[in-house]
Amino acid sequence: MRLEEVRARFAVMPRELPKAPAALLPIVLPNPEAAELPRREWPGERRPAAVLVLFHPDTPRDQEAQVVLIERSTGPHRHAGQIAFPGGALEQGESAVEAALREAREEIGLDAESAGVVVAGLLPPIAVPVSGFIVDQVVAFAGAPPSLVPDGHEVSAVFSAPVTAFLPDAPIEMITAERDGFRLRYGAYRIGERLVWGATAGMLGRIGAFLATGRDQHERRRR
Repeated sequence: MRLEEVRARFAVMPRELPKAPAALLPIVLPNPEAAELPRREWPGERRPAAVLVLFHPDTPRDQEAQVVLIERSTGPHRHAGQIAFPGGALEQGESAVEAALREAREEIGLDAESAGVVVAGLLPPIAVPVSGFIVDQVVAFAGAPPSLVPDGHEVSAVFSAPVTAFLPDAPIEMITAERDGFRLRYGAYRIGERLVWGATAGMLGRIGAFLATGRDQHERRRR
């Protein structure tokens, strides 16, 4: 899927996104070793956060759409080792756009001005019950692959994935694993050696479904 197609689809930001593929949703499996089921809901009030959904071309010549993702460092960090978008909690007085760009600068060294980043708008916020965040997704575009470097503290790697990996016909791998005291079965997108699952996979699945709807409509008009 070319970058111009993605940009055209987001020319008007949607008020609602399609649902993510059902296979991505985690199912809690019986765990005979657990004395009781851990709490899955965040106990306090929801906190605002923002992530940067940054699209760019694969190369200046090919123009195949890619999206920037990070791998969080292992250790005592929130969502340690998981694949995510750059982003984090809003600071006092920040807008979602300001927070997403600040976090991207801190986590992966994104210089939005020199990279020619243009913000298209915000997608509908999504609740992440486990961590207690209400997350705004800030959609932005860069005309060329940006120069990015992980901070080495919170982020161990930064990479880009093709948008086609998250369209409705993309393969989803089923995983059974223990996460945060739960024995879960859930779907994940594979990007090379990495697996994208959880809230990030859900966001990407919804974005992919939205982009595919626009592509289907375009193909019908061409016929």
